[in-house]
Amino acid sequence: MPTTAARCCVLLLVVLSLGRGAEPNQLTDAERRQGWRLLFDGKTTAGWEEITGKPFPANCWTIEDASLKALVRSDGFQDIRTVEVFGSFDLQFDWKILKDGNSGVKYLIQRVDEWTNAAGREARARGLEYQLADDQNADAASDPRRVAGSLYSLIAPVPRIAPRIGEFNHSRLVVKGHHVEHWLNGAKVVEFETDAAEVQKLLRSNLPKGSERLVESGPISLQNHSSETWFRNIKIRTL
Repeated sequence: MPTTAARCCVLLLVVLSLGRGAEPNQLTDAERRQGWRLLFDGKTTAGWEEITGKPFPANCWTIEDASLKALVRSDGFQDIRTVEVFGSFDLQFDWKILKDGNSGVKYLIQRVDEWTNAAGREARARGLEYQLADDQNADAASDPRRVAGSLYSLIAPVPRIAPRIGEFNHSRLVVKGHHVEHWLNGAKVVEFETDAAEVQKLLRSNLPKGSERLVESGPISLQNHSSETWFRNIKIRTL
């Protein structure tokens, strides 16, 4: 019969083990065997840069709560991107946004815009966008195709799932050839083919002037849309 001290020791080991398993930005052995890789180590900006290819914009992004965090600033906002590029992939990530927040994850990026206005220097990815938002945000509330999980401005999520505000939500983005899926908190909410006429129109509207050839692989971009937004547990596997 184990002693009280022994039972306490076993319980402590179990608790510690569970605590380690709950730590963000970690892969299980099973995930590694399945080909998953982390795109963010939870501590550094390694593997990330400004969307333009310039160094990581520490003026409007930081690391907080083991997350890449978009900062609200008064001197300009820049999106960030992975240094690596991807074609067919399965991407999963956790994100948190506050009341009235608005952000997004962009993929199949066709061009990058950079300009300076009264708010400072801006740099934006132009392509398809997995929308992240408080559904009460003015932009999201204006159109069901702009709520969380949507293909921004084109396809509304079905079912519509309101994200948890001020808490981490889980998203999945699958691009396999021409087939794309958006998942939110365990449910598939958007599914489409990139060769559909309306999607082609959207993609082509984002091409650089004078270009006719669509980009079919590229980086993953996180948007800074003047809202505090946290991203963590960002992992990917190629398909």
